[in-house]
Amino acid sequence: MSAARIDSLEAAGVAAVERIRRRSLMVAVIAGMASIVGAFLSPNHFFRSYLLAYMFWLGLTLGCLAVLMLQHLTGGAWALVIRRQLEAGSRLVPLMAALFTPLLLGMRHLYVWARPEERARDEHLRAMAAYLDPKWFIFRAVLYFLVWALLARVFNRWSELQDSSRDSSRDLYLRSRFTALSGPGLAMYVLTITFASIDWVMSLNPHWQSTIFALLFVAGQCLSALAFVIALSIRLAGYRPMSEAVRPDHRHDLGNLMLTFVMLWAYFAYSQWLIIWSGNLADEISWYLDRLRGGWEFLAVGLIFFHFAVPFALLLSRELKRHGQRLAWIALGIIFMRFVDLFWLIQPNFPDS
Repeated sequence: MSAARIDSLEAAGVAAVERIRRRSLMVAVIAGMASIVGAFLSPNHFFRSYLLAYMFWLGLTLGCLAVLMLQHLTGGAWALVIRRQLEAGSRLVPLMAALFTPLLLGMRHLYVWARPEERARDEHLRAMAAYLDPKWFIFRAVLYFLVWALLARVFNRWSELQDSSRDSSRDLYLRSRFTALSGPGLAMYVLTITFASIDWVMSLNPHWQSTIFALLFVAGQCLSALAFVIALSIRLAGYRPMSEAVRPDHRHDLGNLMLTFVMLWAYFAYSQWLIIWSGNLADEISWYLDRLRGGWEFLAVGLIFFHFAVPFALLLSRELKRHGQRLAWIALGIIFMRFVDLFWLIQPNFPDS
């Protein structure tokens, strides 16, 4: 290939990224203005919708960080073509921390335990007041974001040092540091997202609890982030330097990993349902009853088919996983179903929505 042709492909790749960035910024500005209007017209609906959207985008950000640490821990070649996208996604943690502010302002609109009048007449809420307290809620949120931001900063900083290093021994040293931190980092991620999912989502219904609930978020965030970077890498594979990096073998490995997280999410979701349904406890099973009637049952069936069964069947095909465009469409479908799953988890907590 001629040098002029190579330069042309590289320039086209840069232009494609800039187009995506500009269009995303335009969408963000328009959506932000609409959200401000909605906050004044209907605060309750605004904060409920904002929580749903926030958990979706936070899942992409933290999922990128988790998959990045998983790659460093395993040393797999599967993530070499998506490592930069994962690092870029993880750098959005400070932005997500800033975007958490509206949820703090809308605590009383979202959480019954944040309303003194509700605590005064609910003995169960008074018993949980030591944990479900607005001051401790804010303190824990700050702690979560500090942990996530620190991990993202360290991994990105070490990556920059690795790129600038010309010394092979220093490169090996940095790789060992990546591996050494990834294990504790993943443990810290799972621990913090466990408490964050309890604080921000499960406490919407403080009378219900599940020991598997947080694992749904762990698997879902990794799945959504992986699907996103797969779709993005395939979109950019027509331009240099991605055109030289992404190969059918890479797509095949990434497709297998996406299949793994699809099955992992399904396993956690089924396990939670089986334990609660077989237990037949009124306080716990009511959570599922709210999501299996009144029209929500159609979303439940849709999740079974389009979040698990269809992607599972399609990703069993070796040929399909090696085909870029088809794999990208499956990844986009999974991202959409991740949003549907969060909608199904969050919105039934508000019967008047």
